[in-house]
Amino acid sequence: MSRVYSTEDLIKILADERRACMNGERLNLAASASGNPVLDLFLKPDGIQKFTAYRDFKAAIHSYQRQHQVSGIVWRQITIKGKNLQYPAIDEQLIALDRDLKIIRSAKPSILDFWWQVTENMDLYLSINIGRDYRQITIEQVNAIAHQTEWANLLWHGNPDHLEIILQLGWGQPEEAAYKREWPTSGSEYIHAVNPGNRPIC
Repeated sequence: MSRVYSTEDLIKILADERRACMNGERLNLAASASGNPVLDLFLKPDGIQKFTAYRDFKAAIHSYQRQHQVSGIVWRQITIKGKNLQYPAIDEQLIALDRDLKIIRSAKPSILDFWWQVTENMDLYLSINIGRDYRQITIEQVNAIAHQTEWANLLWHGNPDHLEIILQLGWGQPEEAAYKREWPTSGSEYIHAVNPGNRPIC
């Protein structure tokens, strides 16, 4: 019986393949420009071929995941303001199986609880137009969004002077929810918490 690759194996395989595609070692020579003459002026054929080669390989990995029931979950550990949380998330390059979706849905309350604890007295902003603009929102508005979504994820960066803690609230397939590529089947909203008087920068 042949070995089934693990989640960690697939993450490494995808990272290696992405690097090979970006270095031009893998090309999909059949890939062509968009067909829009104005847009095609800005697109390099080798860039399209690299992107398409990786996209096709990633689709094959996703098919492998489904066929062999390989989870897309990675466990993350986060420490902010002396508080710790270990939580499940779907790797950005993998898909969530049905059982993975159940796990990340069940983790939503603990993620929300942690986020509220570490963002107390911070200013809250909703990302508009995929992070190009932000609108300040209230705690009640965040709760309304959270109530309508299925799962949560956390991102953060910065230092004590400009700390930014991002709560991603989503539904559907997490891999498709980023940047609302599969709206309305899958999607997400991003809530940015920053120190009072600051604005989001990512």
